[in-house]
This record gives sequence, structure tokens and C-alpha cells, in this order.
Amino acid sequence: MVFLGFHASHEQIPPGRLLQDVVAAEAAGFDGAMCSDHVAPWGVRQGESGFAPSWLGAALARTDFSIGFVNAPGQRYHPVIAAQAYATLEEMFPGRFWAALGSGEAMNEHVTGDPWPPKPERNDRLAETVSIIRRLLAGEEVDHEGLVRAHRARLWSLPDAPPPLFATAISPETAGWAASWADGLVTALQPPPALEKVLGAYGAAGGTGPRVLQVHVSWAPTDAEALAIARDQWAHAVLSPPTIWDLEQPEDFDAAAGDPSDQQMRDALLISSDLDELAVRIADHARLGFDRIYLHHVGQDQRPFLNAARDHLLPRLKELL
Repeated sequence: MVFLGFHASHEQIPPGRLLQDVVAAEAAGFDGAMCSDHVAPWGVRQGESGFAPSWLGAALARTDFSIGFVNAPGQRYHPVIAAQAYATLEEMFPGRFWAALGSGEAMNEHVTGDPWPPKPERNDRLAETVSIIRRLLAGEEVDHEGLVRAHRARLWSLPDAPPPLFATAISPETAGWAASWADGLVTALQPPPALEKVLGAYGAAGGTGPRVLQVHVSWAPTDAEALAIARDQWAHAVLSPPTIWDLEQPEDFDAAAGDPSDQQMRDALLISSDLDELAVRIADHARLGFDRIYLHHVGQDQRPFLNAARDHLLPRLKELL
């Protein structure tokens, strides 16, 4: 049975209401949750960006299922601070927390005032950061000089076992590179041939652990409403790397996305009023080789979607998978 999770979007929903949403997602029958980690939203109309580590403590305390997040240590988060956050969450909620590590986007990292490195250097920095975090979670005292620095760092509150550290990857190149250090792979919705290449590269390089897919959907009682929600909240989905890595402000993303056509929006995410159609399309993606699917309804009001998921979408997916 494929694990069916709920994605909580900090860019779109105030953290207090998002906490209510994740509690409702567990009650609706989702197997677990994940969340984003942003300083700024992808667009001005999204309008939010709560602090994910604070929210995770509250969310894990209010639920019983697992919750992880996508995190980019190395610039905005020093690796010692990231490791301390992971250790604290895992110590309080054993076996229920995970982190998916990536090289980040300028929109969240430029706030430090440090230069935004090119992608190869960001990958090298992430590799150093992962090594520091793993050593700290193992109880070592760490000194490190490189693209990041640590001086006699040590964690004093440790969990019985470290949480899993997954890798985020959109391209086959990044997936293959990450296979050497990751406990699993997290990627996002793309056309099936592109996802097959990502999965293939990770497996060919010896990658282990869960294969996780985040699926962006827009559902509403009518197709027109579903399309309007997607266009209002998730138009930046038509953008691709390196553009999404290098823009700094929500206004920049709004300008770059422009006014996409209906077809461009439908190509970028799953948009439908038909829950059976959505279930079939989600199941088709899961069958590519994913162990976990996290569903992200891109609307700001999650209640109608969660009710629909409870009553129809999740039962139908469980039949298909």
C-alpha cells in the first residue's frame, strides 16, 4: 500500500490555521504530512510564510502521524542549528520526524546578505552540511572548515536514533549525486517521463530508502473554479530551474510567471473537479515507483479538499493502489 500524505503549505496559510488543517488531515485519513519551509511566499497573493521548525513542534504534538519538512541548511540555517532542531524534534517525537535536504532557493537564502552561489557550489556546500549534521546527530564534537564552518560544535540533547535525512531532487543529475548520502528521495510533480529519469538516476547510483513524490492538485466543485484557484495561487508552477532557484522576491515570481494559458496550468499541476479523475492520475504517478505520495491542494482554504479527500479521494486511491 502506497503511503498517502498531506502537504501543508506555509507560503499560503497562516501557521495557526495550518495547524488546524494538519490535525484535520489526520482525521480525514491521511497517513502522514510534510510541510514547506520558506521566508517568503512564491507570489504576493499567497501572502504567508510561518517558521516551519516552530510549527513542526506544535503539529507533531497535536497529531500522532509522521511529519517532515523540506529544508535547505547551509546559508540561512547554519548546519549546527539545523542539527539541533532535528535532534530536538526527533527526541520529543521518536520515529515521527524526517527532513528532506536541498540546496535551496535564493528567495529564502538571500536574506543573509551572503552571495548566492552557483548550483555546483550549492551542492558542494550541502554535502559538507549533511556531513556535519550527521556527525552531530551521532554525538560527535565537530570542527569543520570549508564552504561552511563549525567550531567545536556538539549537541547535548540527542534522540535515541537520528531522524532520516532525505534528499530533494528535481533533475536526474541531482538525484544521482544525492544517492551517496540520502536516506530517501523527495521530488515534485513533473511529467511521468521526467520522473522516471529522476527515479532511474537515483536507483542507478545506489540510492536507498523511500521514494517520495509531492503532487500539486487543484480541486473544486467545477473545473472553472479549480483552474481559477490554481491560477491565483500556483501560477509560478509554470516556471522551471534555474529560474525558480535564482529569483529573490514574490513580485519577481509573479512577473516571471505572467499570465499562463489554461493548458500551461494544466500541464504544471493536476486540475480537475472530478475526484475519480484525480485519483486515477495520482495513482498513475505513484505506479512509476513511488512509496509515498503527498498531496498538496493549492487552495488557501483546505477544508473543502480535506472533506472531499476523506469521503472520496483517499478511499478511491486506496482501491487503485
